[in-house]
Amino acid sequence: MRFYTGQHRYYCGIDLHARTMYVCILDHETGKILVHRNLRCEPDVFLRAIAPYRDDLLVGVECIFCWYWLADLCSQQNIPFVLGHALYMKAIHGGKAKNDKIDAHKISVLLRAGAFPTAYVYPRGMRATRDLLRRRLYFVRRRSELFTHIRTTFHQLNLPAPAGKFHHPRNRVGVAESIPDPVVRASVEADLVLATHLDEVIRSIEGTIRDQAKVDDPDTIALLKTIPGVGRILSLTLLYEIHDIARFPRVQDFLSYARLVKSQKSSAGKITGTSGAKIGNAHLKWAYSEAAVLFLQKNPPGQKLLNRIRSKHGKGKALSILAARLGRASYSMLRHSPAFDMDRFMN
Repeated sequence: MRFYTGQHRYYCGIDLHARTMYVCILDHETGKILVHRNLRCEPDVFLRAIAPYRDDLLVGVECIFCWYWLADLCSQQNIPFVLGHALYMKAIHGGKAKNDKIDAHKISVLLRAGAFPTAYVYPRGMRATRDLLRRRLYFVRRRSELFTHIRTTFHQLNLPAPAGKFHHPRNRVGVAESIPDPVVRASVEADLVLATHLDEVIRSIEGTIRDQAKVDDPDTIALLKTIPGVGRILSLTLLYEIHDIARFPRVQDFLSYARLVKSQKSSAGKITGTSGAKIGNAHLKWAYSEAAVLFLQKNPPGQKLLNRIRSKHGKGKALSILAARLGRASYSMLRHSPAFDMDRFMN
């Protein structure tokens, strides 16, 4: 957990929503409330409200889905802006009473006290491509759900399972026709039609991402693809979710952010368990978990390493440990720009 400790003359805490925002501005020296009112989410309205205090004002807001426009506005106006980590801001959610007015005041108090837990303000230039990658993953998962429903239907009817993987369109030919019941067949046909449409959507998204990635950072993509099993989509996901490896001073910080390690809880010298499983980047966790599986395909040295890890830590932990090792290796690669070295990775 990192806190913003910079000092300013005024602190502006905002409880932000889609259409409205509650703004609270505090004076640094006295803690006096200077502004405390509900505003429309419009740039001009916000700028007029903070105009008397802009000389040395810090704006802070909790990380929710609609923070992009406010961060971009503050950047354009040269106003310092910090983003609060939603899961760490427990002071906001722990009170007896909770409303927008109280939340805005608490955010301002946290800023003034140097106890505001910060999240990363992802830069505007690469934000759209990162979000498009995440949207692609959403559509891929929906398509997988359709394929799972089709196979479940065959199991329900005790019919021979279709051969091959459905993500290859050729393996879907004749699948619906093999179901005798016309009503059940209609259900499977609907799944196949929707899956075909999702194929087109996913291909279109991938083309847009590929063209944009050639502009943003082709060297990093080429470097990440030297990891066995990491192809076009995984390298793009890693690039846009990490953005700048320099924002992680230590490899431990990076592994924690990617949810590749568990945090230990202890008290009086006794370990009481783990925590923070949902704190970090879920998309990076997925990418490295996927990379660990693909790393093993047609890779005898990788399979040998997995067997060695499994014999020591058990089958359940083996893939997670391999994913963490890939995360550690990619951190070193991105920091020092060497290609993936299998011999070094195996040691």
